Amino acid sequence: MDIIESLGDVPVQDPPLEEFSSADLTWTKFGTAEYHDDIAIIPYERVDTFIIGECSNVECPTRFHIERGRKRSFGSLKEYKDDDYLEYKLYWCSFGPENYGEGGEILPSRRYRLNTRNRAARPQSMRGCTCHFVVKRLYARPSIALLIYNDRRHVNKSGFVCHGPLDRDAIGPGAKKIPYICNEIQQQTMSMIYLGIPEENVLEKHIEGIQRYCGSDAKVNSLASQYVQKLGMIIKRSTHELDLDDQASIRMWVERNKKSIFFYQDSSEEDPFILGIQTEWQLQQMIRFGHDSLMAADSTFGIKRLKYPLSTLLVFDSRHHALPVAWVITRSFAKPDVTKWMKSLLDRASSVEPGWRISGFLVDDAAAEIDPIRDTFGCPVLFSLWRIRRSWLKNIVKRCDNLEVEREVFKCLGDIVYSIWRGVDTSAALQELTRDFVDQTSFMEYFRATWMPKLEMWLSTIGSLPLASQEASGAIEAYHVKLKAKLFDDSHLGALQRVDWLVHKLTTELHSSYWLDRYADESDSFQNVKEEYIASTSWHRAVQIPDLAVTFDDKDHIFAKVQSQKDSNLTHLVWNPGSEFAFCDCSWSLQGNICKHVIKVNMLCDQRQHSQPSMSFQSYKAILTDLWRKPMDDSMSLDLSMAWTHQMLDQIKQIVELNTSTDIGTVVNNMMPLKWMCKKGRTSVGIPSSILVLPSTSRSGSKNNVAGKSRKRKRLSRLTW
Repeated sequence: MDIIESLGDVPVQDPPLEEFSSADLTWTKFGTAEYHDDIAIIPYERVDTFIIGECSNVECPTRFHIERGRKRSFGSLKEYKDDDYLEYKLYWCSFGPENYGEGGEILPSRRYRLNTRNRAARPQSMRGCTCHFVVKRLYARPSIALLIYNDRRHVNKSGFVCHGPLDRDAIGPGAKKIPYICNEIQQQTMSMIYLGIPEENVLEKHIEGIQRYCGSDAKVNSLASQYVQKLGMIIKRSTHELDLDDQASIRMWVERNKKSIFFYQDSSEEDPFILGIQTEWQLQQMIRFGHDSLMAADSTFGIKRLKYPLSTLLVFDSRHHALPVAWVITRSFAKPDVTKWMKSLLDRASSVEPGWRISGFLVDDAAAEIDPIRDTFGCPVLFSLWRIRRSWLKNIVKRCDNLEVEREVFKCLGDIVYSIWRGVDTSAALQELTRDFVDQTSFMEYFRATWMPKLEMWLSTIGSLPLASQEASGAIEAYHVKLKAKLFDDSHLGALQRVDWLVHKLTTELHSSYWLDRYADESDSFQNVKEEYIASTSWHRAVQIPDLAVTFDDKDHIFAKVQSQKDSNLTHLVWNPGSEFAFCDCSWSLQGNICKHVIKVNMLCDQRQHSQPSMSFQSYKAILTDLWRKPMDDSMSLDLSMAWTHQMLDQIKQIVELNTSTDIGTVVNNMMPLKWMCKKGRTSVGIPSSILVLPSTSRSGSKNNVAGKSRKRKRLSRLTW
C-alpha cells in the first residue's frame, strides 16, 4: 500500500450503517517511510457511532476508555499543519494494560484510577490488551475527525488473544483473581433481583455460579458481593420513563435496545405503530423449540385497558409449556401489517438457522388473518378454543344466579359448538338457548350484544380449521393468566396507557421469570422455582391425580367426582364429563380457567366406550372425511387426497409405536431397516452410495480397480508428506 504524506489526498468516509467499525472503513497509510500509521477520516459527528461499532466486536467484545485527552482553543495556533488537532483523545481497550499473557512483557500499571464509567465487562480486569486508537478533531477542518489506529488486534505483547470468547485463559484460574461472570450467571442474578428474591439469597447463588469457574476465594466473594449490590442498585433505579412523552420515550428505548427488536415502525399518517420485541434468548428458544414443531399466538391481550394491544408468539418447550418467544405491540391487525412483522421474524430466525421452519401455527381469534401465516411460514393453521371457552365461562359465573343454572348454560353453549360435527342446525341450538334461559336477563343481554353478531364467524372458523388439543389450549391459557397477573398489578394501573411501561415489564420481570423457569428445570437448581414451573399448567397438575380419585356416575353419565389430594374430605363435581365444555365447581374453574379436574376426567373418558370423542379428534376426522369424499371424476385430486391421508397415517403410526414401545431397538429396525449391499457398492467411509455399483467380472474392470487403488496411495502419500 502506498504511503500518503498529505491528508488532503485522503477521502472522507461516511458508511450508511447505523453503527460501523474499523472493518467497514478503508484504511490508508499516512506518514513517512520510516514511521507511518493506518488512518481514516470520518465526520466528527459520527465518532460515537464508530466507537459503539468497535465495542460490538463479535470475537472480542469490549469497551474503550479515554486514556489521554487534550484540547486547544480555536485560534490558539498561528501556524499549523494539516494534521494538528483541535481535540485529541487516545482510546484504549478496557482489558489493558496489565499483561498476564504467557511469555509477554509486563506493561506498567496506571498510576491513578481512571474516572470513567465505561469499564470492561469484567470490572477492573487488566489483561494486557494492546488495542488502541487516536481520534483527532482537526484544527484545519473541525467538522471531520482523523482516526489513527495504532493496533487493531486485541492481543497482548506476546501476540496471544487476551480476552473474549477466543481467550482460553479467561475462564477459570487463568482469569487471575478476577471473577469470571458469564452471560448465564449475569442473567441468573438479574432474574432473581427482578423477581424480588432477597439479596442474601441472590448473593449466595451468584457466588456458587462464580466458584464453578474461579474456585473458592475470599477476594472473589468480596468482589461478587460488590457486583450484586451494584447490579441491584442499577435495577432498582432503572425506570421505564426515559422521557415524559411516551412516544419519545419508546424511541429512546428502541435506539438503546436494537438487538432485542426484530421489527419497528413508528406511527405516521400512513403507517400504524408496530413494535416487535425479541431478545437473543427468546430467539434461541424459538429456534430450539419451534423447529418442526408448533407455534401459537395469544392475540389482542389488553385490548380494552392498554394503549396498544399486545400479541405474544409462543412455542412449546420440553414440558409442553407455552414459552413466549416474541411480543408484538400494535393496534393494526390488517393483512399487510401482519405480513411485515411476520416476515421480519422469520428472516431473523433463518439468518441464524437457515433451515428453520414450523410445522403448525395455533390461533385463538376467529378474526385473525390466516393468509399471512400461511404465506410466511408455509404451514397448516390450527384453532384453539381456550379464548371463547374462557370468555363464556367467566361471564356465566358472573351474570347467572346459581351453580345449577351456570352448568346448564355452559353445557348448552358447548352443544352449539358440537353441533358443527353432529349435523345439527346451529340456529336451532341458539333458539333453544334463548328459550330455555330467557330468565337469565343479564347473561342473555351480554350474549346478544357481544357474541350474536360474530358467532357465525367463530363457528365457521372452528368448523373449517383443525382444532388444537386441550393440552395446548391449557398451556396457552396458563401463559395468559401469568401475563395478566404480572401486568395488571394494582400498583401499576396508572401506567397502563404508556407503551414504555409495557415494554419495561415484558423485558424485565416477565422475561426474567421465564428465563429462570427454564434455567431451573435444565440445571436442576432452584427446586422451588422448578416445582412451580412444572405445576404451572393444569395438564401437568391433572397427571398427578391418581385414577382411583375419580368416580363416575355410571347410571346417567352426567357428572364425575374427583377427590381432592390436599383435603381427603373435599370432593369436586365435574358436570358434562368428556366434553371441552365440562363444568367444575372448584375455584380455579369458576374464574374461567381450564382446571385439572376437568382435564383428568376427560383423560379417563377417552378410555370409556360410551364417551364422545374430543373436539380435536372430531375435527381431524372431518378433515380426513372431506379428503376421502373428493368427486370420483376428479381423479388427480382424489389421488392427491389419498397420498396426504396415507402420509399422515404413516406418521401417526410411527409416533404411536415410538411412544408405546419399550424397546427402542425394535422401533429403529422396523422404521429404518439397514440395507447393505456388496462391498464395491459402498463409499470409502462405509455408507452405501446412492448409486448401486454392480460387480464386474471383466479384466478391464479389475485393471481400473488396481489403477484406482494406486492413485489413492499416491494421494495419501502426498497428504502425509
